Amino acid sequence: MKLKQIQSILKEEQAQAAWITTPLNIFYLTGYHSEPHERLFALLIKDDGEQILICPKMEMGEVQNSPFEGKVIGYLDSENPLSKLDSTFDKMLIEAYHLTVARQRELKETFEVNSFADIDQTLRELRNIKSDEEIDKIKKACALADKCIEFGVSYLKEGVTERQVVNYIENEIKAYGVNEMSFDTMVLFGDHAASPHGIPGDRKLQQDEFVLFDLGVVYEHYCSDITRTIPFGNPSDEAKNIYNIVLEAEEKAIAAIKPGVKISDIDKLARNIIAEAGYGEYFTHRLGHGLGLEEHEYQDVSGNNDNSFEAGMVITIEPGIYAPNIAGVRIEDDILVTDDGAISLTEYKK
Repeated sequence: MKLKQIQSILKEEQAQAAWITTPLNIFYLTGYHSEPHERLFALLIKDDGEQILICPKMEMGEVQNSPFEGKVIGYLDSENPLSKLDSTFDKMLIEAYHLTVARQRELKETFEVNSFADIDQTLRELRNIKSDEEIDKIKKACALADKCIEFGVSYLKEGVTERQVVNYIENEIKAYGVNEMSFDTMVLFGDHAASPHGIPGDRKLQQDEFVLFDLGVVYEHYCSDITRTIPFGNPSDEAKNIYNIVLEAEEKAIAAIKPGVKISDIDKLARNIIAEAGYGEYFTHRLGHGLGLEEHEYQDVSGNNDNSFEAGMVITIEPGIYAPNIAGVRIEDDILVTDDGAISLTEYKK
């Protein structure tokens, strides 16, 4: 089905081939994943349906054991891989956001290309709607993220540092087969959490403050992303009030999601709740983002996105209030859009 959709866009664009070089897009289309570093790793899809994977020769055995069923061309480090291709194409579709200018010049010369067009949006839209298999993997990644929060909360004690909690979480989750986090794990204490992208350090936990956890786990290439803000002791009344405002914004935003609803309207709904409570200036980022093979991917859940939700999308909802010298509160869940609403795939208590 994915191949037919690529062929359809080739026909629509009157192009003869697509050249894909983003490793995660290649994985999405072939089932084979590689991080080639400086070496060329590319998927050539022709308008007649032929698929050619170009990879270092040392990876050919792994490719042949993968689900990919097309032609494989391997090359030695001493060889120019493009010299092994002899096709010509009048027009080629490329990933404009990934391909370098130098590589584009090589493609033009090798394939005698007269014009290029972007395939980025087509690939984004393909990945936007998750299959049942993808959803199952994201669910498992979410369950592991819930477990990470559980580990982190159990380790909280007066005097422990943010970095010590991070290390504990990442060490403990390895016993569950996890060897990669979706991004750098964030644990921030008290007023330090008022920096939305703060870096965990030697800040020590004190009584009566909030602890912000933001983390995710990679399971079979698919990511999760959860944020919980947890009280340690009895935070101030203002800090607790901020928490309750953020919780209301998150819960009402999730409840309003269903196919056909504009994404921008959900951002505005959550933002208005926070603004009407007097903290609008302290909600300084979009409401969420797409989630899948990457922790941040299409769609953008913001007031600027007038696209509509569709069943099969997985996105995050993560409102926050970051009040300097008081508290930083963010609550985030991974949300699957269903045929008639939405469900949360992350389940750690709030």
